[in-house]
Amino acid sequence: MELMEDVRAGDWLLARAGGWAQVDGVAGTGFEAYARILHPVPAWRSDPADTDSWGIPRTVEEGRWRWADVAARTGATMHPLVQWRSLTGGEQDPELPGDWSVQSPEQGLLDTDLLAALTEHLAPATSTPQQLVAGLWTGHGELHDGGVRFVVLVTDGEADDLPDTAPVTEHAVPRDVRARALSGPFLDWPGREMLLFSTSASELADPSWPRTARWGWSEEWGAGMTPQLLWPAGHEWALASEIDWDSTIVAGSAELVAAILADPRLEAFPVGPEDALTDDSDLVNGS
Repeated sequence: MELMEDVRAGDWLLARAGGWAQVDGVAGTGFEAYARILHPVPAWRSDPADTDSWGIPRTVEEGRWRWADVAARTGATMHPLVQWRSLTGGEQDPELPGDWSVQSPEQGLLDTDLLAALTEHLAPATSTPQQLVAGLWTGHGELHDGGVRFVVLVTDGEADDLPDTAPVTEHAVPRDVRARALSGPFLDWPGREMLLFSTSASELADPSWPRTARWGWSEEWGAGMTPQLLWPAGHEWALASEIDWDSTIVAGSAELVAAILADPRLEAFPVGPEDALTDDSDLVNGS
């Protein structure tokens, strides 16, 4: 990831920004087809018979679920415009039968292993797979925390007992990136100022890419920040992870979308460009 000076690289997509809160409002108008990829659900099971010293049940199993796994337990119906709170009966982080609990899906962040899976379809769908542009929302807190972090080591002995080195688990947001996040120039996407970075399909095919990204990384953040927008220099497709949405949109050819929908690693649905993805847009399960 390298910070781009010329934000005009996004003018083509900006000119195609559609309606607010619509699929084409985050991924652009004029594409042949659109896919919605649901972000995974963190899940864990506690054992009431196995408690810690405070009497709190211990976690004995955890994993990453699909929305369909939650729907199977709540009786909700899966469909292209399904919404999380409608799926869970209005709960953000519900408890489910069998001592399972789930956390709401990440908003604005597609897990890097799923992005890597997507690149297998995105790369052959463009003439410029090694010339991609990633848009990062400037409102991420990590871009404005000063880029300085402290590691505190505690010992019961003398200072000499402290290790000489500690594992490197982070690198700070570079000074130039933090400065640009404050003053621009930005891609003025509707309601979302974006910094632009150059990247490639080969970089994103490695799920560990955030560890060396030019916008910083920390063990505490996990993936932390991932692109809100992504497109190739050839403009054949666009990917959007709107910061307030718990799903990612891919817009492109019908062939590309068909390949994404057929990939068993992805929980994906076909959607239309003017479909809304808001809390009240799930008319099947109720808002």
